Amino acid sequence: MTESTLNRTTVPVLPADPTASDLDEIALSLGEYAQILARLGRRPSEVELGMFGAMWSEHCGYKNSKPLLKLFPTTGPRVLQGPGENAGAVDVGNGLAVVMKMESHNHPSAVEPVEGAATGVGGIIRDIFTMGARPIAVLDSLRFGPIDRPRNRFLFEGVVNGIQRYGNCIGVPTVGGEVYFADSYSGNPLVNVMAVGVIESRKLIRSIAQGVGNTIMLVGADTGRDGIHGCSGLASRELSDENEEQRPTVQVGNPFLEKLLIEACLELSETDHIVAMQDLGAAGITSSLVEVASKGSVGVEIDIDRVSRRESGMTPYEVMLSESQERMLIVVRRGREDAVKAIFDRWGLHSDIVGRVTADGRVRVLDAGQVVADAPAEVWADPPVYRRQGIRPAYLDRVQAYNTDNLKPVLTPGDSLLKLLAFPDIASKHSVYRQYDYSVQTNTIIGPGDGDAAVLRLKGTNKAIAVATDCNGRYCYLDPRLGAQIAIAESARNVVCAGGEPIAVTDCLNYGNPEKLEIYYQLEEGVRGMADACRALGVPVISGNVSLYNETNGEAIYPTPTVGMLGLLEDLGHARGMAWRQGDVVALLGNNAEQSLGGTAYLEAVHGVVAGRPPALDLDVERAVQATCLEGIRQGVIRAAHDCADGGLAVTLAECAIKGGVGLAVGRAEIDACAGELPARAERWLFNEAQSRIVVSLSEDDLPKLAEIARAHGVSLTMLGAAGGERLIIGDWLDLPISELARSWQGGLSSGGHDD
Repeated sequence: MTESTLNRTTVPVLPADPTASDLDEIALSLGEYAQILARLGRRPSEVELGMFGAMWSEHCGYKNSKPLLKLFPTTGPRVLQGPGENAGAVDVGNGLAVVMKMESHNHPSAVEPVEGAATGVGGIIRDIFTMGARPIAVLDSLRFGPIDRPRNRFLFEGVVNGIQRYGNCIGVPTVGGEVYFADSYSGNPLVNVMAVGVIESRKLIRSIAQGVGNTIMLVGADTGRDGIHGCSGLASRELSDENEEQRPTVQVGNPFLEKLLIEACLELSETDHIVAMQDLGAAGITSSLVEVASKGSVGVEIDIDRVSRRESGMTPYEVMLSESQERMLIVVRRGREDAVKAIFDRWGLHSDIVGRVTADGRVRVLDAGQVVADAPAEVWADPPVYRRQGIRPAYLDRVQAYNTDNLKPVLTPGDSLLKLLAFPDIASKHSVYRQYDYSVQTNTIIGPGDGDAAVLRLKGTNKAIAVATDCNGRYCYLDPRLGAQIAIAESARNVVCAGGEPIAVTDCLNYGNPEKLEIYYQLEEGVRGMADACRALGVPVISGNVSLYNETNGEAIYPTPTVGMLGLLEDLGHARGMAWRQGDVVALLGNNAEQSLGGTAYLEAVHGVVAGRPPALDLDVERAVQATCLEGIRQGVIRAAHDCADGGLAVTLAECAIKGGVGLAVGRAEIDACAGELPARAERWLFNEAQSRIVVSLSEDDLPKLAEIARAHGVSLTMLGAAGGERLIIGDWLDLPISELARSWQGGLSSGGHDD
């Protein structure tokens, strides 16, 4: 990033009667500008207008999604803090709470992948320690265009580099996530980051300003010009190859400074010196001031002349809208300023007294004593809300009508399995996570690649948590509501396979332009699908983020409602990986009778088709299968578990065999028993993606006990065989050495999933 880019003019100069084009710089419409005039009773100043553009942007104001988000279940016996704060929090017993949140940094990563991804990590970690919690884990859910294209490879490598640079430096392990590839993400990659922290429940900090006369302090990094218009100009509009002015400066992160900020803020949170704490993320000082004031029903007044800056000549507009990283706003009890400053001095950080809490409910901004912005906090905090009537996209009729019954095999079952294992969506992600430090802090029991979810101990207890992220964008494209239900179900299933009871959800809803009614339909159906599944499985949504306008040159991404699931292990001895052992009995929980290949990875990887209906999901059956698996783990019966997802049962068995280095022979009798009847086509048994299935391994002596548990829950249990040998054999359909399976699986990302 050049100095000239960093110092370019960022203040829009508007005529007395601005046009739609004039307002485009700050992502406001003419109708919204008219509302501003009506609410203020006058024309806004330049600074005020910039603040409105930021606070009324989709990224900050949720103006297209707020009504839909009310459909989520957000309460439960464990919920200590639901949506509306920097992060959600749930009670996990022993006086502890787990704090978690997921957010996106999609458009910044499309513009500058290293810094975009790095600052995404920094931002979500700040959301955690703003609540007073120590961050203990990060997960990243990533989407790119096909990896064999140079631009996509550049973005992929840059994003991974940014995540590892920031996460490794800051001392927070990156323990899990996912990576998917599809054409729709070519111009608009998705970089969703989830962070998790732990705190004593009674010490949770909120971002609610209180106490007239209390002091407002800005701490951490100096303020620069980076990130101006990030939330309004970048995150709340479509990208375009032709219009580079839509791609403003991306924030630049400093992980070493954030590490100091973590320790200073956590030390501060142990005192009673502060009333509230709020990180400076999207819209910088503007959003932080408005949020703490509106939540507390108080006013705030600051003088930005007191804000430490790292660049000369910054205007009030630039100071208020800068999204410079590693900054926090804190509300300090009057008279405690010196004590707070001493803490930050000890950590080598700035701590500027910039203002005070007032009684008039207004956000007032001064520059060396001169008022440059002054309006009620509620005006900025209450953007117009749009409840649209979505239109079912026409493409759904076409893709859902695709009939896989007429599909002709183009490869043998064995070659199809090898092709699937090398398919980038399924292939080993070791080349990604080997770059991350996933054991720092010594909490990680199961790390990336070893299980369906990461498992981390809760120090000082015998408990642990399991965390996973999931979403199949292909399913959501083919059926927005069903795909979203499956995202919740699969993430919960993954947590269960690792030994955890699902207790809470965070999410990031990634969609295209909601002003297009077909996209709004996808968004609404996705939210409804997630809400259906959350209620059925008993997991509340406690936090999240909405990322809209994910389009490039008018082409939208797959609808991608990414789910972050939290599970609780009452005994860390219940943690389970996916690798079976020599001599284990391998069995299937759930039914493999699904005959359709619609929406499957097999259909895309082998036939090059994304079409058909995704597999059906019965949420009652899903709940029963998960309960069976969890009870089997808690009773010490199940030794390993791996859910059936992309690629179907054959890929699941191959992954378990590769991970443990132990083979399996599935006979024709087992195939027949598993299918209900012998399928006419091998592909339909091997590669269908029927939901609510888990492959488990156990001692043969424990098989009757697991059968009893399964019967009690009304779940089918089918013996597949005994683990052993060095080959995966399934009937007379395929017979492959584990070494060959491993080569395909391990080389998929390097080759891009294509034959040389």
